[in-house]
Amino acid sequence: MENKQPLYLDVEQTVDHIIENFGNDIKIGMPLGLGKPVPLINALYQRVKKEPALRLTIYTALSLEKPVWHSDLERRFLEPVVNRAWEGVPDLDYLMDLRKGDLPANVTIRELFCKAGAYRNDPIMQQNFMSTNYTHTVRDCDAYQNDIFAQIIAKNDSGDDTIYSTSCNADTALETLDKFRRYNQKGIKKLSIGMVNTNLPFMHGDAEVPADLYDIIIDDPDLNYPLFQTPRQPVSVPDYMIGLHVSTLIKDGGTLQIGIGALGDAIAYSLNLRHNQNEAYRTLLDQSGISATYGNLINRVGGTGIFKEGLYGSTEMLVDGFLQLYKGGVIKRKVYHHAGVQRLINDGKLKDKIPQEILEWMIGQETLHPYLTRKDFEGLQHVGVFKAEAAYANGEIICDGRRFSALLADEENLKAVSKNCLGSALKNGVVLTGAFFIGPKDFYDTLNHMSEEEQNQFEMTGVEVANQLYGNETLRALQRKDGRFCNTGMKATLLGHVSSDMLEDGTVISGVGGQYNFVSMAHALPDGRLVMMIKGTRQEKGKILSNIVYNYGNVTIPRHLKDIIVTEYGIADLRGKCDQDVIKAMLNITDARFQEELLAEAKKNNKIPQDYEIPEQFRHNTPEHLAETLKAFKAMGLFPDFPFGSMFSDVELMIAYALKVLKAKAAGPDAANFPEIMKQLPTEMPDSLRPFMARMGLAAPATPEEIQAHKMLLLAFRLAGFC
Repeated sequence: MENKQPLYLDVEQTVDHIIENFGNDIKIGMPLGLGKPVPLINALYQRVKKEPALRLTIYTALSLEKPVWHSDLERRFLEPVVNRAWEGVPDLDYLMDLRKGDLPANVTIRELFCKAGAYRNDPIMQQNFMSTNYTHTVRDCDAYQNDIFAQIIAKNDSGDDTIYSTSCNADTALETLDKFRRYNQKGIKKLSIGMVNTNLPFMHGDAEVPADLYDIIIDDPDLNYPLFQTPRQPVSVPDYMIGLHVSTLIKDGGTLQIGIGALGDAIAYSLNLRHNQNEAYRTLLDQSGISATYGNLINRVGGTGIFKEGLYGSTEMLVDGFLQLYKGGVIKRKVYHHAGVQRLINDGKLKDKIPQEILEWMIGQETLHPYLTRKDFEGLQHVGVFKAEAAYANGEIICDGRRFSALLADEENLKAVSKNCLGSALKNGVVLTGAFFIGPKDFYDTLNHMSEEEQNQFEMTGVEVANQLYGNETLRALQRKDGRFCNTGMKATLLGHVSSDMLEDGTVISGVGGQYNFVSMAHALPDGRLVMMIKGTRQEKGKILSNIVYNYGNVTIPRHLKDIIVTEYGIADLRGKCDQDVIKAMLNITDARFQEELLAEAKKNNKIPQDYEIPEQFRHNTPEHLAETLKAFKAMGLFPDFPFGSMFSDVELMIAYALKVLKAKAAGPDAANFPEIMKQLPTEMPDSLRPFMARMGLAAPATPEEIQAHKMLLLAFRLAGFC
């Protein structure tokens, strides 16, 4: 079938085309996060909003929004930051209306993943939430008969033909584009739309796609808006202690998956510390007791040495932490898309140079058939085994003007092919495979400023490839050797259940995303391990609560899939353990304030011997003990609040900290003391606070509102210990 060229339309023409071809009931899917074509979806939404006869259903995930404020003090702090960091970044109109309670009745938003807590108190979004595995997203949207797919794309027109890249969202795009193409071939109407944004990094691998995969391409220079950036989060002492523990479980020469946020940054920082300041790293492990307590597990599962071979990143999300690890020399292990080649590398027989015995070895290990097909030849040529100038035609390999039979079972012919046709070195290896990305501005700048050769090492592919073994199990298992799949949960039970997506009353907090996929891979790979990270405690309404509980009414990962759980207090290796040993391990990593209560519950339910006592060495799990552990190293300049930089100035960071303290204390019993504390505030503003007051526009308060805001900010500074 002849390839059909796309229509090149503008936004309004595209909206007209959608309505003309799909009538009154419009169903459109967009990628999660960064990949949404905001001007197009806004134009479509506004058209539907004005015409009640139309109905619009949007299938997506992680709708991005700029920070919002809920008080005058928050506005004074956030408004300049938002104007500075997100200048020119368009808002999603449907999200703005949703937040105001103005979403029209003829529009439905179905999200399958969201920022943690984003819709906790929104009945509409709670009721329309789609709970689905990341790898099942396209299938489940198809069940709702989704007809349209739209995304932003990158463009490369430096060669003879213009090539496009699904870039930040190859994840569900590649599967959707292929499915829509097959539907259209059957006469079932589907529509795929790509909107060019030249600020988007052009990513390679499967993300590179021809123009004819899209029915419509919007290429308007006025729509090259800045990319939405996510600010780096501060990394706390508990975050760092979790990252430090996790870093000991990562094996040199292995595979790493991490996520976004403070815990991902903590892991990346700790791994860079392990590689680049190994003496300080090992000293900390010794002084903190990590080496003594978990030495056997670390030796068996991970390590504490530098990364000689390096790591390969296999992840659903290419996060900033991976680029930091790449810059730090940790992410450097290359994998190749050929099972025979990868097996030889894993076995230690093959490094960079192509040995003359390589074909013989692969035939012997049965990863290469003795009769070489065109597909075999091209696959080996892609990774450098055959010379770039060699060719395959009519069952023969043509090289340097000579022809050789593709029948390698003939020993003399095999020797001749090996002598004359092989390349000199492996090529097209990748250090990371991902499915989508989003990050801070310098993250995008780094990707954009890489050379094409360097950028080729970071391949983007579909989530059905990145998040599972199915489809090419042999190759993916070889590439993902010693996989360590690190993911975050909200709560864990003493028996090993993990809750990550929802509260026990059904309130969705985020969504399951790809978490189960990593659990599945960790158990399917012979040398894989799942590392679930759980913060030991949380604060609600001024009260400290344990995230390790005896039982919980929602389970994201059931206990028969238990593996490794890490809190700031330690590591619980649960795989293969009986119930009482699981409980003992979990109690050892629980905050000391909750250990006895949980132990009593386990005894009450006959899940642990009545005479069991928690060992003394684990009875000191307190925030104060953690702070003391890192104190000397922080004094050396290690473990900074923002290890990879921040979009905020130093003055802004101190204001943010003070406002955070004020908000936390206002929600708890300490709020009763506020009137008395405010009476003790200085009447004259201390000189040390003038830069902070000036930044907040409160250096010379004039109106009653400003005077009150000035007092509240002084209170925040007092509570934070600044005055």
